[in-house]
Amino acid sequence: MKLDEFYTQFHHWLITRGPNYLGGIIIFFIGIWFIKWLRNRLRTRMVRRGIHSSLQPFFLSLTITALYVLLVIWVMNIIGWEMTIFTTIIGAFSVAAGLALSGTFQNFAGGVLILLLKPFELDDSIVAQGQDGRVVSIQMFYTVLITADNKTVIIPNGKLFNEVIVNITREGRRRLDFEMRVGYNNDMEKVKAIMTQVVNANKDILHDPAARVGVISLDNDCVRFTINVWVEPASFLNAKINLQEQMLKELAKGGVNFPKPGF
Repeated sequence: MKLDEFYTQFHHWLITRGPNYLGGIIIFFIGIWFIKWLRNRLRTRMVRRGIHSSLQPFFLSLTITALYVLLVIWVMNIIGWEMTIFTTIIGAFSVAAGLALSGTFQNFAGGVLILLLKPFELDDSIVAQGQDGRVVSIQMFYTVLITADNKTVIIPNGKLFNEVIVNITREGRRRLDFEMRVGYNNDMEKVKAIMTQVVNANKDILHDPAARVGVISLDNDCVRFTINVWVEPASFLNAKINLQEQMLKELAKGGVNFPKPGF
């Protein structure tokens, strides 16, 4: 190509396409500055609104990445580059990734909803997916529980959020219910007095609401007493064991007769 022809074509390109490239470059640098400014604003707003610390990096990264992608696409459109192949590649990749990671995305979505809606928080005792334990970690894809017998249970957030969750800690106290069976030949007022005394002497029992001790049913072979007391969720198991052991000891000491098994 001769030098004159090169200058002619370059001059033509500069007149016809140069403004587009110049505008695209200006838009690109302005967009970069705006995204950086917006990142700082978003970080401050999330802290003020009390968004969970596990969600802040994710939301910030997702928003900023999306803005960068939109900026690049906008600049490419201004310059005049064809987007057909680029769009097709992104679409195919998105479909393949969605099919391969559908379960992972479900767990991720469950983690986001748990952190946003807060059906439970760290150190809450919950019952979910047949597991009863204390929440020690809430991750984006799974939640970790420690059971009463010191087992670590890892539950995927997708299953966890889509099933029933019983939050034992949320109300601040838990009712402990159990029954005692005594024979008909006992003085029921004496039995009730002994049970009430044992309940009142137990340090794990809360006095508000008041405990309840009384006859719940009259069976063929025995009188069935129910004991309803309120305890702190963390001391539930210890209170149950101590209360039942002390109840048996004091009733036997008071001469209370128990029905024989099978009769």
